[in-house]
Amino acid sequence: MPQPPDASAPAPVPPSGPAPAARHPVDQVLPPTRLGLLGLQHVLVMYTGCVTVPLVFGAAAGLDTSTVGLLINADLLVAGLVTMLQALGVGRVLGVRLPVVAGATFTAVTPMILIAGEYGMQAVYGSMIAAGVFGLLVAVPFARAVRFFPPLVSGSVITVIGLSLIGVAAGLIAGHDPTAKDYAAPSHLALAGGVVLLVILISRFTRGFLSQLGVLLGLVAGTLVAIPMGLTDFSIAADADWFGLAAPFHFGAPEFPVAAVISLCVVMLVTFTESTADMLAVGDMTGRPLTRKDLARGLAADGLSGVLGGVMNGFLDAVFAQNVGLVGMTKVRSRYVAAVAGGILVVLALVPRFGEIVAALPGPVVGGAGLVMFATVTSVGIATLRKVEYEGTHNLLVVAVAVGVGMLPVVAPSFYHAFPTWVQIIGGSAITSATVAAFLLNLLFNHTPGGGRRTPAPEPDARHDETEPVTPATG
Repeated sequence: MPQPPDASAPAPVPPSGPAPAARHPVDQVLPPTRLGLLGLQHVLVMYTGCVTVPLVFGAAAGLDTSTVGLLINADLLVAGLVTMLQALGVGRVLGVRLPVVAGATFTAVTPMILIAGEYGMQAVYGSMIAAGVFGLLVAVPFARAVRFFPPLVSGSVITVIGLSLIGVAAGLIAGHDPTAKDYAAPSHLALAGGVVLLVILISRFTRGFLSQLGVLLGLVAGTLVAIPMGLTDFSIAADADWFGLAAPFHFGAPEFPVAAVISLCVVMLVTFTESTADMLAVGDMTGRPLTRKDLARGLAADGLSGVLGGVMNGFLDAVFAQNVGLVGMTKVRSRYVAAVAGGILVVLALVPRFGEIVAALPGPVVGGAGLVMFATVTSVGIATLRKVEYEGTHNLLVVAVAVGVGMLPVVAPSFYHAFPTWVQIIGGSAITSATVAAFLLNLLFNHTPGGGRRTPAPEPDARHDETEPVTPATG
């Protein structure tokens, strides 16, 4: 028979302290199988864009296929390391700790090509190291000054990036020598057109994950068609090692010409502008808005990519916009998925033979895929400019002048030929000149007294704490 409770016994005491908080979805570790598949998906979405940078740069710089393959592997290695760094973070110093994927940015391609032609490859990578150090030093000040790089500036620059690269795609498709017998051969144009058409059809008639692979599938299909046309030569891959890693400073001791260093430092600021927009977008998507400290850590990781790229023969990295879109589509917010994607990229970097195969992709195929990608970049810039307030402002003039100045060296490559070399390198880069013009004009019209704005944009509170969410102005 049960005994009645003892009235003299003390009542149970509830556990002290607040209940443990649930882990934020960004910090959740998914099961291994899901992590692997979702990480691979991120790699497949960004792979083409990542390797196209060394392909374009290698072709323009006149490097042989073997060296281009080396650049591809170095590119993948740096991208993988920076992606893991961004996802996992290092203390309070590096990494935004969001599901973002880093990859080689097209922003640096044109300046690197100009530097290679004027000073050589040693100067390319010396300047990249210097720009990386510069990025590490200015990451915190840039995060605090994000209001000076609103969509007015970033949208103008991104638009020029896409427009300036259309000519690169045309060169890959038609060739670079108009006097060559096969220049703009109808068969080459048809092959590139077929790649573009396939990308369009995949985007139109597929859904979900498959629709994200249109460019990659177009590259694969175009290469298969190019084999019987005699446009492919994979024999050089047979001599490459299955495993290995290029030695640091493959092209020799780095050199630091002042004009080249300045050019890539400006590119670093442009890269910061791109990455800032993408990181803010991911913060909103995942329900973890960025603070200024978060943003500074993410930008510092971009800066470190310059140091790593300069040492390991890689490239400057930025947050990839296509992977930002993938986060929005899948609603998968775990940063560990991005970390796995970075690990996969590192593994791919350790297989030189694979890099040689990718480097041997035919120009018309890469150009067809590149045409879609570069035009998409332009579209992203235009979409960004839609956020800008035009009524009662001079912002339309800012966009017009920035795009016009940026496109001058594209439509007239010899426009600055009578100026000193350092002017040619800085002004001769569409992206660099557009960034300088947009930044200075934005300061003139929107951040100086009497700038002509009828309704002044509100200035952020100077006491704004670095742990509060960042929201740059739209103007």
